[in-house]
Amino acid sequence: MDQAALLRRRRRNFRQLPSHRVRSARSALAFVEAVGLCSTRRSHHDDGIGLTWELKDVLPARRQVYYGKLVKGRPLLVALDLFPAFYALVRGNQRASAYRKEYEAGRLSLTAKRIMDSLVRESPQYTRGIRAECFMLEPGKTREFERAMGELQQGLWIVKTEERYEPTFSYRWDLLERWLPEVVAEGRRLRRPAALERLLSRYLAGAVYSTPALLARLFGVPRGEVETALAALARAGRVSAAREVAGWPGRWVVSA
Repeated sequence: MDQAALLRRRRRNFRQLPSHRVRSARSALAFVEAVGLCSTRRSHHDDGIGLTWELKDVLPARRQVYYGKLVKGRPLLVALDLFPAFYALVRGNQRASAYRKEYEAGRLSLTAKRIMDSLVRESPQYTRGIRAECFMLEPGKTREFERAMGELQQGLWIVKTEERYEPTFSYRWDLLERWLPEVVAEGRRLRRPAALERLLSRYLAGAVYSTPALLARLFGVPRGEVETALAALARAGRVSAAREVAGWPGRWVVSA
C-alpha cells in the first residue's frame, strides 16, 4: 500500500474526478448511497453551492435520505440503510416516549423537554409554532431555543422535514419516529456491536482508510469498541487492519 494509491481510491469514491461529479438529484442519491454518509459543503462560496442547497432540501423531503446534525454537530446526509446503525448507537431501543425518562435522569434539558412535549401533542410543526407553544417567541429566547433544537437533533429525537420559503422562510419539524418509522424500528432491533460494525465498514468503504483513533473521535465511540469492531471486520475480510502505508507514519485500517 502507498499513499498515492489510497488517495486515488478516495478521490474516485468521493466523486472528485470531473467525469464523476454529482450534477443532479439522481446522482446525488447514488453518491450518498455509495458512501453511506457525507457532509454538505462547509462554505457558501464553494462552486456548486446552489445545487448543494437544493439537494439537501429535495432528497430528505422525498424521504430518500436522512438529513440532520449528527456527527460533531455538523449536518449530514445519511443513506437510509445505514441510518439504523446511527440510531442504535445513539438511542438503543428507545422510543420517542423515552424523552421523559431522559429528562428526569438529567440527560435532556428543560427546554428540549418542552419542545418534545409540544411535538408529541402535535406534529409536524413549523418553527414559529413550536416557539409559540413553548412561550419562546421573544428574540432573547432564540439562542436557548436553538441550543435545545440542536440537542434534540443530535439525540435523534426530531428531524427537519421541510424548508419553506414562502410566505416567509421557516423549517418544519417532526418526531423522527413518525417521519421514518421503519428505519427507526430497524435501529431499535439492531444490537450495538452489529451497528458499529455496519457503520465502520460502510464509512471505510467510501473513505478507504483511517485509524482507530480517528474513527473513535469522528463518531464519538470509545476506542476499545472501535478496535473490537474493526477486529471483527478484519476476520470477515472486509477491512485490512494495522497496515503500514508507505509515506505515512503509524498503522492504518484500509477497506478491503
